[in-house]
Amino acid sequence: MTEPKKYVAIVLVRGMIGADQDVKDTVRMLNLERKFSCLVVEDSPVYRGMFQKVKDYATYGEITEETLKALDAKREKKNNHYTLSPPKGGFERNGIKQPFSTHGALGNRGVKMNDLIKKMM
Repeated sequence: MTEPKKYVAIVLVRGMIGADQDVKDTVRMLNLERKFSCLVVEDSPVYRGMFQKVKDYATYGEITEETLKALDAKREKKNNHYTLSPPKGGFERNGIKQPFSTHGALGNRGVKMNDLIKKMM
């Protein structure tokens, strides 16, 4: 019996001004062209490494099939990329320069990524 596919979404939260060149290159490889652009891919170690590289400029986490279907229904998809709106109600309390673990907006947010994407649709 095969396991269901796990999907991971990454959303660029901050601009690339002042970022190191290797971070800029990784963001370019992910085709995250502007703030609030989103990429949905199947979970793999290669993508996890890329997400870890850009964790100070983006947020990422696992999403459910139902969130993916809602995203497909509401937003135009271009090669697994979506353009989202800023989140209704804003990001977490500490803003976009702090990690999610300290109530900020950056880095790995696990399954709470579903809540953020629903706020941004």
